Amino acid sequence: MQTRKLGNSNLEVSALGLGCMSMSAAYGPPADKSEMIKLIRHAHDLGVTHFDTAEAYGPFANERLVGEALQPIRDQVVIATKFGFDIDLDTGARRSGGTNSRPEHIKAVANAALKRLGTDRIDLFYQHRVDPAVPIEDVAGAVKDLIAEGKVKHFGLSEASVQTIRRAHAVQAVTAVQSEYSLFWRGPEEELLPVLAELGIGFVPFSPLGAGFLTGKIDETTQFDPSDFRNNVPRFSPAARKANRALVDVIKAVATQKHITPAQVALAWLLAQKPWIVPIPGTTKSHRLEENLGAVEVTLTPAELAAIQIQMAQLQVEGARLPEANLRMTNL
Repeated sequence: MQTRKLGNSNLEVSALGLGCMSMSAAYGPPADKSEMIKLIRHAHDLGVTHFDTAEAYGPFANERLVGEALQPIRDQVVIATKFGFDIDLDTGARRSGGTNSRPEHIKAVANAALKRLGTDRIDLFYQHRVDPAVPIEDVAGAVKDLIAEGKVKHFGLSEASVQTIRRAHAVQAVTAVQSEYSLFWRGPEEELLPVLAELGIGFVPFSPLGAGFLTGKIDETTQFDPSDFRNNVPRFSPAARKANRALVDVIKAVATQKHITPAQVALAWLLAQKPWIVPIPGTTKSHRLEENLGAVEVTLTPAELAAIQIQMAQLQVEGARLPEANLRMTNL
């Protein structure tokens, strides 16, 4: 497995990480815990060293799963988790405030996450969503304190605006920013990627396969489990899926030409954008894990990348990437 450094930091991880959210939340009922432990360990056997979770996934269940799975190999991996939602640390209940990044809450979340993960440090601690009620300087200061105590190694931000990133970085160096990015959503190219390059911050795209759409396995007839979040996403309405098949057709054509899968094309395209980009595709299936990791060995030529760019520029993706209420919590 190839490795990459997240920006100017000394945090080196596998070129592809593993997003663990779908094992416990968002895409339907939680998967079998014992099978997911096997999957996480199999990922490490294949060279993955970067595992992404959050207190909100479950809530709490995903951190416990990841902690148990990685306990035997803790010193060989990087664990990323997140704070920032207003979750009762005793019951796991979401409180009405939505976000909570008050410094005392951040520190309480860190201590609780350390226990759930069964570890003595969090390698990468992200603010999951910006809290408009708390100055980002206070958030960065709280994480700086946790770093000084040895409980956290690196600071990250998720779905933050470039202004917020600059302000946070001035207080405590930001190692990585996590936001959605793929051939299905290219918003970060406008402002975010240039600022990350300027500041020397790594980028960790989530949903690098467009929540599964770029695999070519989803069309307008696909039925999702009632608890699957995609049921509420405008981009995943049957009409939008039908309209957006043209985008997948471009990816499929490249995949056919190179004798690889659409997922591998989509991930290889991301990896080709910047050397400090580390996507974190998620899966609950071993064969999909192996397929995704195969993208690290795929090289898209300059001509192929240019052709993809030209064809994608001619297409208009239909539907918002998130429900309106969720979008209002991004780019703050």
